[in-house]
Amino acid sequence: MEESIREQDRESIRAACAQVPLIDAHAHNVVTLDSNLPFLHCFSEARGHEALSFVPHSLSFQRSVQDLAGLYGCEPTLAAIEQYRQSAGLATISEKCFDAANIEFVLLDDGLTMDKMVSMGWHRKYIPGVHRVLRIETVAEAILNQGIQVNMGWTLESFDRRFVATLESYPFVAFKSIAAYRSGLRIDPMVSAQEAENALQENLRMGSPVRVSSKALIDFIFTRALEVATQRDVPLQIHTGFGDKDLQLELANPLHLRAVLETPTFARCRVVLLHGSYPFMREASYLASVYPQVHLDFGLVIPKLSVRGMRCAVSDLLDLAPINKIMFSTDGYAFPETFFLGAKWSREILSRVLIEAYDNGDLPINEALAAADGILGRHALDFYKLEGRGGFSASTDNLQRLQSFSETMVVKHVRLLYADGSGQRRCRVIPIGRYAEVSMDYGVGLTQACMGMTSFSDAPAPNSGVTNVGEIRLMPDASTKHRLPWCPEHELVLADMHVKPGIPWQLCPRSVLRRVALNLVKEFGLVVRAGFESEFYLLKRSTGPKRWEGMDVTPYCSSAGFDAASPVLSEIHSTLASLDVNVEQMHCESGGGQFEMVVSHSPCLRAADNLLLLREAVTAVANKYSLHATFLPKYSKADAGSGAHVHLSIWQGNRNVFMGSGPGSKHGMSKAGQEFMAGVLLHLPSILAFTAPNPNSYARILPNTWSGAYQCWGRDNREAPIRTASPPGVDANMVSNFEIKAFDGCANPHLGLAAIIASGIDGLRKHLQLPEPVEVNPDELEPGKVNRLPRALEQAVEALEADRALRDLLGPQLLTAICAIRKAEVQYYKGKEDLEELLVDRY
Repeated sequence: MEESIREQDRESIRAACAQVPLIDAHAHNVVTLDSNLPFLHCFSEARGHEALSFVPHSLSFQRSVQDLAGLYGCEPTLAAIEQYRQSAGLATISEKCFDAANIEFVLLDDGLTMDKMVSMGWHRKYIPGVHRVLRIETVAEAILNQGIQVNMGWTLESFDRRFVATLESYPFVAFKSIAAYRSGLRIDPMVSAQEAENALQENLRMGSPVRVSSKALIDFIFTRALEVATQRDVPLQIHTGFGDKDLQLELANPLHLRAVLETPTFARCRVVLLHGSYPFMREASYLASVYPQVHLDFGLVIPKLSVRGMRCAVSDLLDLAPINKIMFSTDGYAFPETFFLGAKWSREILSRVLIEAYDNGDLPINEALAAADGILGRHALDFYKLEGRGGFSASTDNLQRLQSFSETMVVKHVRLLYADGSGQRRCRVIPIGRYAEVSMDYGVGLTQACMGMTSFSDAPAPNSGVTNVGEIRLMPDASTKHRLPWCPEHELVLADMHVKPGIPWQLCPRSVLRRVALNLVKEFGLVVRAGFESEFYLLKRSTGPKRWEGMDVTPYCSSAGFDAASPVLSEIHSTLASLDVNVEQMHCESGGGQFEMVVSHSPCLRAADNLLLLREAVTAVANKYSLHATFLPKYSKADAGSGAHVHLSIWQGNRNVFMGSGPGSKHGMSKAGQEFMAGVLLHLPSILAFTAPNPNSYARILPNTWSGAYQCWGRDNREAPIRTASPPGVDANMVSNFEIKAFDGCANPHLGLAAIIASGIDGLRKHLQLPEPVEVNPDELEPGKVNRLPRALEQAVEALEADRALRDLLGPQLLTAICAIRKAEVQYYKGKEDLEELLVDRY
C-alpha cells in the first residue's frame, strides 16, 4: 500500500515536470535556414570543420538525433533530419519545436552575433513573452566602434559617461557578462581609473572594429555594470564553466569571483552563474549556499552532456545550493531544435533528480512538486520580475489552470476609438455583450461637446458652436476592428460620429475626410493615397528639472541607439503588424530617445486610421517597458522636434497619376499633380491650423531644422515644407509623391488630410500653377523671396478664417469649432513657460 502511494507521488513529480510551462531564463536568437552556421553546431560547442567531424560520435548527438527523428517523423539520421528541415521550412520546424517545448517566457541574449539571425520580435510568434538580456561587452564595443566611425577621441571618462547612460536607458530584464571568454573571472573590483584608461587606449590601438579584450578594461566594464545593476535592482548573468575553445576553462571557475562577491558595494547585486558552471558544479553550489546574492542556472549542461552527466550535474548543484536559487534555461541558440532538446531533457532530468531526492528522504512530496514548479518556472518569474503567470502550481490542478488561461483570452470589451478636434485620442469601452446587442447597430451616446474640447480642458471652447447640450452617436466601423495584442481581452474599433445612426455629423473627422475624398473622386476621378513618417520620443523618468528625459543620447540613425530600443521597437512593429499596419522603415532620429516609423501608403481614410493605431500601439508598448511615449512636436528646446511627415500621391485606379512625362508635365509631375500640389502650397498657412494645431507646434517649425518654415517647395529639399520625392525604384526624372513636413503628432490625422485634399481640389478647380522650386535652403535667400509660414498658431488661425475655399469644402461648422479650439489654446498657453510639461501627457 505504501509503495503504491509512493509510486503515485513519483508519477505526480513526473507530471509536474512534464506539464509546467517553462521560463527559459537564458537563450539566444534563432537563425534562418540559409545561415552559414553548420547544423552540427546544434549538438556541440566544437568549432571548425575538423572538430565538428567528431561530433556524431558523442553520446549527446546520438540521443538528440533519436529525439529529433521522433519529433519530425523521419529516419534517425543527420541527413534525414537536415532534409526534413529544408523541405519543411523554418516556420514549420519552429512551430513543432516550440510547441513541444511549451516555453512561456524566454530571456534572449542577442549579443551573440550569428549569420542571418532573426529579430527578437520573430520569437514572439512562438513564445508569448520575449525579454532581453543585455550583454555588456557588446554594448561597450558598439559604443567604441560608433565613436571611431565619427573620429571621436575616446577617453575613459567619455566612454564611461556614454556606457553608463546607455545601460541606464536600455529596456532589459538582466545584464550578462562574457568576461570568462575574454580575460577570465578574476575580476578586480578595485581596478583603478588609470589602469582602465591605459587598457582602453591599448584596445583602441589594436584597430577597428574594437573587440574589448584588455583585462583592466573588462574589469572596469564589469564593475560599472554591477553598479548600474545594483542601482536598478536587476541581475547580472555571468558565463561560467565550459563553452567553445575561445575561453580558458580554468579561468571560468566561479570561485574566481570571490573578490567581487566580497565587495560590500556589490553585496546587493544579484548574480546568476550560467551553465551550471560545468565542470565546476560543486564550486557553484557552494557559492550559492554561502553568498545570498548568488543564483544558479543549468542551461547548456542540458542537453549537451550524456544522460548520466546531466543527472549528476543537476544533482551536484542541488547538493548544497538552496532549491529556490536554481533556475532552468535551454541556452537555445541558432536552431529551434536546441530549445526543444533543452526543454525536453530538463524536464526529464529534473524529474529523475527530484524523484531520487524524494526516495532518499531529502524532499517530501509537496516540496518536490514545489521544486519542479520553482526550478522550471516560478523562481525565474519572480527573480527577473517577469509579468504573467508562473505556470503549474503544486496546489492547482493543471486542467483548471489551462481552462482559466483559456477563459482570460476571451474578448470581454470593445474600445471605440476616435480623435477629437484638438487631436487627442479618446475612447469609450463597451462590454462585449452590450456591444453585440446594442452598440454595433445603435452606437454609443456621446456629448456634442467632445468636438469642442481643448488640450487643456474637457469643456468645449467658447464660441465653438458646440455645447454641453445635445448628443451624437459614436458608431463603430466594424471593418476596422482588431484584437489588441497588449490587452487580448479587448478589441478596438475606429468610430464615426453620427447625428443618429446612418446620418454623419458635420464635425465627425472620419466623415469629413470621406466627404472631401468623395468630392475628389466625383469631380476629377482621383484618389489620394497617403503614408506617414511618425516621429516620437521614448522617455524615462528624469532626475533633472524636467519630469522626463530621452531614454538615450544617441544621434540620427544611430545603430547603438536603435539597438538600445530594439526590444521596444520590435514589439511595436509586431503589434502594428497584428493591427494590419505595415511598417516600411524605422530608425533613430536626432533627439535623445527619438525614433521614427514609416508606414506604407494607403487610401487616405486607411492612412489616417493607421496613424491613430500607430500612436495607440507605441504608447501601449512603451508603457509596458516603463517608458513614456510622446508625439509632442517639441518637448525639449535642446532636442529635435517630432513630426508626422505625410507623403501624398494621386491615383486613378491602380496608376499613380501624380507622376508625369507627357504633355503638360513638368518637374517630373503630371499637370494634375502640379495643380493639386499648387493648391496645397497656396493654402498651406491655413492647413497648418489642422496639421500644426497646438502652440507647441510652432516651437518645431523653425528655419534650419528640417521642418519647413517657408512657403515654398523643392525637389528633395528637406528645408522646404513641401518636398517632391523620387524614392528607390522610381525613375530619377520622375516624382512619385510629395511630402508635407508641417504635420505633427498633435494633429487629428483625418482633419489634417481633409484640409490637404480640399486644398488640392481647389488647385485642380482653378488650374493653379506652381512657382519654380527652391533648390537651396530658403533661409539663405534674400528677404522677401519667399514668405515665412505662420510663426505662431494665431497666424494660422487668421489664415484659416480668411480662407473661403476651405470653409466651403470642409464646412462652416467644422471651421468654427476648429478656430474656437485653437484660439482658446492660444489664450490659455500664452506666457506659460512650462507649456511642454502640460502637454507631454496629452500627446
